[in-house]
Amino acid sequence: MIINFDKYQGTGNDFIIINGIKQPHALELHRDQIARLCDRHFGIGADGLMILTQDEGTDFLMSYYNADGRESTMCGNGGRCLSAFAYQEGVCDAESIFQAIDGIHKVRITEGPYVELEMKDVTAIDRDGDAFVIDTGSPHYVVFVEDYEALDIVSFGKSIRYAERYAEQGINVNVASLIGDTLHVKTYERGVEDETYSCGTGVTASAIAASLYYPRLADTREVSIVSKGGGLSVKFSRETDGTYKRVWLCGPATKVFSGSIDVKE
Repeated sequence: MIINFDKYQGTGNDFIIINGIKQPHALELHRDQIARLCDRHFGIGADGLMILTQDEGTDFLMSYYNADGRESTMCGNGGRCLSAFAYQEGVCDAESIFQAIDGIHKVRITEGPYVELEMKDVTAIDRDGDAFVIDTGSPHYVVFVEDYEALDIVSFGKSIRYAERYAEQGINVNVASLIGDTLHVKTYERGVEDETYSCGTGVTASAIAASLYYPRLADTREVSIVSKGGGLSVKFSRETDGTYKRVWLCGPATKVFSGSIDVKE
C-alpha cells in the first residue's frame, strides 16, 4: 500500500501527516503499521501520526496515533501542525475549526506559519503530593523544581507513568522551572515512552500549574515557555471559580518534507 505523507514539526515535536480525504485507504492502517512508520530506525520517524479526514460539522477531523501505534488523546502540537497542513492543502482557511477526540478546537494561522490553537477548558486540577495533575486534552503530571536540567526526565517520567496510580491508563510527566519570566519545561510522553522535544498539552498544563504555584504568575494571562525544541506561549483566562477558559497554545508549525512510502502488511 503506497501512502503519500508530509512530515511536520512544532518545536521539535514531529509528526507524520496523511491526507485521508485524498487517500481513504490510509484509514486501513493498523497499529503495527503505524508503529513502524513512526520508528526512527525502520520507518519515517515521528512522535506520532495523524490522519486528516472530513467532518460533517467542522472543517476537518483529526485522528491522532502515538508512536506505539495506539490511537491517543489530544495532542496540542499535533493539532497545530495538522491545522498548518490542512491550510496548505486548501482544506480550511486561516481561521478554522476542527474536531478532535476531546472536542472542537478553534485555530488561527498567521505567517510563518504561526499557529494558535484553542485548547479545551480546564475545569478540575488535582494534586498528587507536590505535583499538579491536569487534563488539557491529555492527562499530565506537573512538578516544579529548582533546577529542571539536573533531573533525568526519562527515569523520573517512567517512575511516575508506571506507578500503580497511573500505570493502566498512563500519564505524561512534566518537570518545570521558572527562570526569569520564562517557564522551562521537559516532558516524558506516554506512548512515545521517552522524552520528547516538546509537548503541546504538556506545556499548556505546566503553564496553568505555574499560575498556581508561582506567586508572581498569579495574575498572568500569558506564560512564555521554553521546551527542548523551542519556544511556545500559552494564553488563558483564569475564572473566579478556579476554572481556566479561552486557553490558547501558540507557536510555530513547520513542514519538514513530503514523501511516499510503501507500507508493508
